[in-house]
Amino acid sequence: MSAVRNVRWVGMIQVTRICVQLLGLLVLSRLLTPADFGLVAIVFAITNFALLLRDMGMASAIIQRDTLDELTVLTAHWTNTFIGLGLAVCLFGFSFFAERVFQAAGLAPLVQLSALSFPFLSATTVHQALLERASKFSTVARIEIVALLTGFTVAVVSAYLGAGPYALVLQTLTVAVLSAIQFWIVSDAKMKWGWSSEHARVLWSYSGSLFGFNLVNYFSRNADTMIIGRMLGPAALGPYSLAYRVMLFPLQNLTFVATRALFPMMSRHQHSPQELGAMHLRLLSVISFFTAPMMAGLFVLREPFVDVALGDSWGMVAALIMWLAPIGFIQSLVSAGGVVFQALGRTDLLLRLGVVSSILHVTGFITGVQWGLLGLAAAYFFVTLINAAISLGVLLHLMQQTLPRLLGAILPSMAKALVMATLLYFADIELRAVEFPPLARLLALSAGGGVIFLALTRIHLMPADRDVLRLFMKKA
Repeated sequence: MSAVRNVRWVGMIQVTRICVQLLGLLVLSRLLTPADFGLVAIVFAITNFALLLRDMGMASAIIQRDTLDELTVLTAHWTNTFIGLGLAVCLFGFSFFAERVFQAAGLAPLVQLSALSFPFLSATTVHQALLERASKFSTVARIEIVALLTGFTVAVVSAYLGAGPYALVLQTLTVAVLSAIQFWIVSDAKMKWGWSSEHARVLWSYSGSLFGFNLVNYFSRNADTMIIGRMLGPAALGPYSLAYRVMLFPLQNLTFVATRALFPMMSRHQHSPQELGAMHLRLLSVISFFTAPMMAGLFVLREPFVDVALGDSWGMVAALIMWLAPIGFIQSLVSAGGVVFQALGRTDLLLRLGVVSSILHVTGFITGVQWGLLGLAAAYFFVTLINAAISLGVLLHLMQQTLPRLLGAILPSMAKALVMATLLYFADIELRAVEFPPLARLLALSAGGGVIFLALTRIHLMPADRDVLRLFMKKA
């Protein structure tokens, strides 16, 4: 039940973040100009890369360690604090160069304002890690939700008062500062001065490989965008970026929520690989319960979905989703394995797998793009299958689990999703034959798909299904 509580609280944070993003899009798009959003997009492109350097994986090292002493905590805290200050200084200096390179007047002060958030973020990384290590996600949720809602309010008010692009940067700065103040207030840790080179080396032996993996993964995830932009031109990026964003939804939300909530608990089983493996297989069962029907439904309903959400001129997005929807499901399972490598302290192996994955994906992108966007998407799918086989094979060996147990965890949801998708396919043909409007078709089939999947679940309730029920009911 502790795991369920963690997932509930982290899920609440993520739901709040999604709602704030949607509300921000609806409200701020009416108060700001496209040029404002374009300018801030450049700012975020710069600062998002800097975020990779913010804690160098130290937070995960603090959560994962079996035992913690005061000097380790202090070493991690002051290392992060100095990194945050260094990043702020670097961003200040880089801002003038960025304004000249992008030829965007007014970019430098926006980058400089955004840089102010890094000292606050870095100085409270360890405070937050200690709370998550103790599974105090209710406290973390309260802090992050208050900060998100306040940041949204600041953005709307400042945009209404004519702040322009500064409204969006003020939003992120408010979230960082308010989160930091709250973490300082609730934390029991007293951060007096203390630093040890020996403790820093021990932390870096874990966090260095994790940082390397995040860096490799960052470039790997952006390689397709760079290759498309270079080989096919900026116009081709529009449909691909929209389809890619849809594919990433389960990865950025469901998998992220589950792994963040369970990482502290998995770390406590780092000396019992079989117990950790059993926990991970249950996690995959829960993830597949959501992502299998979501991606299967999107695969079948991709055309009415694109017609309703984007319009008739975005037909290429529907064609891309045909390949990217199954990729989204596979990656939701593979990405969940990262938490196992971290919990076991095998970030070195995670880094090596990340390098292999990056080489596979970049090779696939370069090969596939020769046949256009659909060629790249098809290559992406086949490379994802190969990478999944490698990653899951290594993972099963580490957890001392077998392939039949893995299949037993994910096949029930896949089978139900396949039945649901087949019924939706034939129902869609019938509705198109009677010329049902796209919106009515999408709503009716989406609701019908949900009912079919839940009915199939009710007929044969699996242990994973009970885990899902516990997320929404106090007793299940």
